[in-house]
This record gives sequence, C-alpha cells and structure tokens, in this order.
Amino acid sequence: MKKVLSLVLLVALMGTLFTGCKKDDQVVLNVYNWGDYIDEDIFDIFEEETGIKVNYETYATNEEMYTKIKKGGTQYDIAIPSDYMIEKMIKEDLVEPIDLTKIPNYANIDTRFKNLAFDPNNAYSVPYFWGTVGIIYNTNIITEPVDSWNVLWDEKYAGQFTMVDSQRDSIMVALKKLGYSMNTKSVAELEAARDALIEQKPNVLAYVGDNVKDMLISEETAMAVVWSGEASTVIQEYDNFEYALPKEGSNIWFDNMSIPKTSENVELAQKFIDFMCKPEIALKNAEYIGYATANSSAQELLSDEIKNNPLYYPNQKIIDKCEVFKDLGETIKLYDKAWVEVKVSK
Repeated sequence: MKKVLSLVLLVALMGTLFTGCKKDDQVVLNVYNWGDYIDEDIFDIFEEETGIKVNYETYATNEEMYTKIKKGGTQYDIAIPSDYMIEKMIKEDLVEPIDLTKIPNYANIDTRFKNLAFDPNNAYSVPYFWGTVGIIYNTNIITEPVDSWNVLWDEKYAGQFTMVDSQRDSIMVALKKLGYSMNTKSVAELEAARDALIEQKPNVLAYVGDNVKDMLISEETAMAVVWSGEASTVIQEYDNFEYALPKEGSNIWFDNMSIPKTSENVELAQKFIDFMCKPEIALKNAEYIGYATANSSAQELLSDEIKNNPLYYPNQKIIDKCEVFKDLGETIKLYDKAWVEVKVSK
C-alpha cells in the first residue's frame, strides 16, 4: 500500500511539474519569410492543431535571407527562397532534403510547378506562390497605354515612378529593355544594362521595397515596377490602376518552402509544410496575400473573378515570353559590381 501511495504521489508530482513547465517547454518552429507574405492568423491555427508555436521573422531580399542562413547562428526551420536562390542553396548544401512521403498534401500542388529545373523532383523545396514582374500604373495620371519597359526611360515621367530596390530585378528590367536574357553572362550586355540604369537614375523617384503599395495608393508615385501580387493587392481596392507585362518579356518567379540546414526540427518543419499545403490553408493564404497560389486544389476554391484573371493567373502565351532567374555562380559578382555602380552614380 505504501508503495502504491508513493507511486501515486510521484505521478501527481510529475504531472504538476510538467503542467508548470509546459509553456516554457513548448516546441517552437522558426519561420523566416519575405515581409507581408503570409496570413499570420495561420500560425494560430497551426498552433491549435499541433501545439507548436511559430516564431516569425522577415527579410526583404533573397540575398539578405541567404547571407543570414549562410552565416548560421540562427536556427531557422523554414525559409521561402525564390527559384535561383533555391538552386544556389542546394549547390552550397544550405538546405535539407525533403521527405515528400511526410507531406501528403503535396498532392495538391499543381503539376506545372513540380520538378522545375532549379529543384528537380522537388527534392529540397515545395511550391508556395508564383507570379511575374511588371509595371503597375495609375490611369488617372499615366493616360497612355503602358506596354514596354521603355516607358521607364521616358523623360516625361521623370520623378513619377519607382524601381525595385533589388539587384537582379532592376538589372532584369534593363536587360529585357535591351533585348537580352536576364540570365546573361556577357560582360558587354551587363555593362550595357548598367549604363541604361545609370542613364535612367535621375528620373527615378526612388528604389523601394514593401512600401511601394502605400506610395501608389497615396499617389506619391504614379508608376512602379512590382511583383504581380503587389499589383493585385492595389488593383483589388482601387480601380484606377492597371498592371502591364511589357512586350519585351519579363521574369516569371517561383517561391518555394524549404528547410535550411540550420533547422533543429526537420520533422516538424515538414509537418508545417504539409499544413501549408492543405487546400483550405493555401486558400486563406492566397486570399490574404493576393499572389497566385501553386496549390491547384486551393485555386479551384477561389472566385471565378480571381482564378480567371490573367493578372493572377496569366495564360501560357504570356508565360512563354518570360524567363526564370537562374543561379549565375561566380558571374553574380559582375551583377553585384554593376548594381553598386548604379546605386553610387549621381
């Protein structure tokens, strides 16, 4: 009897201890993502379902994310790089292989976005959102049709437009304007793009990031180079804006969920990726963000107005005119140099 009582007391004491420590011992998943690129209410749903708390941090560019993960010191469990950066991180062994058998909701991902060149067989990443880069403009101010990157070199729009504060995106605009590939390794072509951006710079209102939407809405700027999701967010609320994909072609991009080598919770990271691939979660996220979801099951649940809109889901004719960024290896140093020269020019 004494042994039984002792055991009961021990179990009760352990229960008290675990109850008291539960909050402090709660498992935390560290998610590193672009700014304003997820419906954060989703984290509460994930915690309710799994008991896992999400710690969330954001970055402004692929390069910022890459540098922080490369340096280590922070145990990120999830990161969401773009196509060319995923390719680079795979080469440098900065991401964990993904066990797709642990992600049954991967079946909801559109087959068009699986097995792309930057990550064959999706061995290291799972599609999240996709889209294009184009020009959004206020039709109350810019009254002429916009169909070419050349509009950003027209002096009559001096001080009325912004460029992206992103090396590869802004250099892409100049390369496409000149008729070159945005993945060129030609020194001459890259120097021509640099010179074009330096020529353009006096007319640029600013090089901006996430604040571009506020600048458009407040009419601080009349025109901007943006990602398609940013354009859709503005256009949904204000009918005096239009989005154009220039005739010279542009970038079609893919952002995928990945697990950095810094992760100490690979199993839980895969659980989070699977959760994000649920149709109802992907739908909630897409409606909040405004970007095109890679989840075909979620896309079917969207309103006809959105899923049939080429701004969100461009047709194949438009897609065929676009390129995907590639990892340029050592050539990226030439892009770095060109971008620095643009930024320091007067």
